[in-house]
Amino acid sequence: MGEWGARLFTDQDGEMAVRMARAVIENELGRKEIGLPSVSRQFDMDSGVFVTLNTYPEKNLRGCIGYPEPVMALGRAIKDVAVAAALRDPRFPPVRPEEMDRIVIDVTLLTPPQDIRCSDMEDLPGQVKVGRDGLIARKGFRSGLLLPQVPVEYGWSVEEFLSHTCMKAGLHPDEWRGGDVAFQRFQGKVFGEETPRGKVVEIPLS
Repeated sequence: MGEWGARLFTDQDGEMAVRMARAVIENELGRKEIGLPSVSRQFDMDSGVFVTLNTYPEKNLRGCIGYPEPVMALGRAIKDVAVAAALRDPRFPPVRPEEMDRIVIDVTLLTPPQDIRCSDMEDLPGQVKVGRDGLIARKGFRSGLLLPQVPVEYGWSVEEFLSHTCMKAGLHPDEWRGGDVAFQRFQGKVFGEETPRGKVVEIPLS
């Protein structure tokens, strides 16, 4: 897990991450000027992070962008992906300022991805735990990532999780069985607003 991991993040760190993501988005949209929260030293360390926007109260996905690997300091990464999730997710039109009253924000703080190695791909499901792991599938120039909370939300088995990660990479759902798809796993903590601009809580993954 490198120098640090998701287990080192406190509830206060999670709240500050979510408050920062919302402030950056609201400021970018020009709706209002919100000061960024003071944060701990954790935010100066490189970390992977995803910012997710959901409609409220329906909880339909409205945008999700992130860095799966620790390519920059967490504070800077949150700022980058928060704006990208709101304005540059290719699956959705840009968020309008008035929508922010009906959007809740989640931030997923990630550990560095680790390769999953097994000689027999039929043993691969035993290397993955739903409710703990996120997955990255890679083959050639194709790659797909699913966050740890996704299989929990959909009630997937480990095999379904592997298949859907392949599909996210544009591969056949059973292609993971062939042995030519490389997988990595990572863990994370998820913090999110209960209501728009409301209380921030840690969201259990299982």
